[in-house]
Amino acid sequence: MTPAARVEAAIELLDTIIPAARGKGAPADRIIADYFRARRYAGSKDRRAVRDLVYRAIRLCGPVPDSGRAAMLAVAGQDEAVASLFDGSPHGPAPRAEGEEAAKTALAPKWLAAALRASGLGGVEIAALLGRAPLDLRVNALKAERDSLTLPEPGEPLPVPNGLRFPSGTPVEQWGAYANGLIEVQDLGSQLIVMALPVAPGDIIVDLCAGAGGKTLALAARLGNAACFVAADTDKRRLGNLGPRAERAGAVIDHTVLLDPGREMRALGPWAGRADHVLVDAPCSGSGTWRRSPEGRWRLDPAELARLNALQNHVLKLAAQLVRPGGSIGFVTCSVLDAEGPDRVTAFLTQHPGWTAEPLTLPLGRPRGGGIRLDPHHDGTDGFFIACLRSP
Repeated sequence: MTPAARVEAAIELLDTIIPAARGKGAPADRIIADYFRARRYAGSKDRRAVRDLVYRAIRLCGPVPDSGRAAMLAVAGQDEAVASLFDGSPHGPAPRAEGEEAAKTALAPKWLAAALRASGLGGVEIAALLGRAPLDLRVNALKAERDSLTLPEPGEPLPVPNGLRFPSGTPVEQWGAYANGLIEVQDLGSQLIVMALPVAPGDIIVDLCAGAGGKTLALAARLGNAACFVAADTDKRRLGNLGPRAERAGAVIDHTVLLDPGREMRALGPWAGRADHVLVDAPCSGSGTWRRSPEGRWRLDPAELARLNALQNHVLKLAAQLVRPGGSIGFVTCSVLDAEGPDRVTAFLTQHPGWTAEPLTLPLGRPRGGGIRLDPHHDGTDGFFIACLRSP
């Protein structure tokens, strides 16, 4: 592909990604993968260059752009080399028409930027949410030790017992250590959260929004499988991935429970009032993961945030029904918005007299509204909020 053809390919991709984001459809990475699966002629350098152009445009355009061309014109406005490729050459973009406007650039849509500022984030912290994330690994303590594990590339030790950091794009999933379950891809923030949760051997631990089970597996490794683990979720496909992952990791998950939305306690009844700890890794906006999925800003609007807040309240209410007297809930969101962290803790404590927010100890992060917040600028992690809620 010529450089101009790469720009045109990025425009085509953005013209698919933009409506998908508006309609809560497929994520950008999947759209890009499908695009090149149908275009085998594109070499690895072409794929990488087009992908970089697409994500440059997404990071640059806070408000949702009208079109892929408008988004790439925004990139051209800051990069003369890209601007010169709007020359009408074969397979490339047409020249810029007189008066043709580029997409508006900003860190986020106005309402969302205001919400971020109201959540105590300044311009530097918000900009860091759109940087490029490294690749973090967790060495699986059930099978290996960080200090003695030999990998194809050396990693930077992280301030957790089993964490290593590598440059973004490191092909760790092609390594034998990954295939054999010695390592898992997991952000430093997630590893810190698992390390901080007040769990102990012999506990009954319910992961209420387990997904594919990343934190469940990390908890199993932390406790040496010496606990009763219940992994529950409403997503059959994601929950179905946990079994193979657990087998590869040597983790013992005692119960996998598929939940029917709105009727969750029918399946969770056996653990009502019995769990020592319930992990609520709640569905959220993902504002803390924009480094990896920057088009998440385009997917979020006030109505969607309100829907997520109601869902977060709902899963916390479920968790309270599962916890034994004196037990705890670990409430986690991969968000830096107060609406998805401190505000939910305040609402929960108001509605559940006698419960308290218990202090947590982490080597990184800062106190925020009854919990701790991590963010890329201060901590080099994805953005997270974590609180520990203790039952009376």
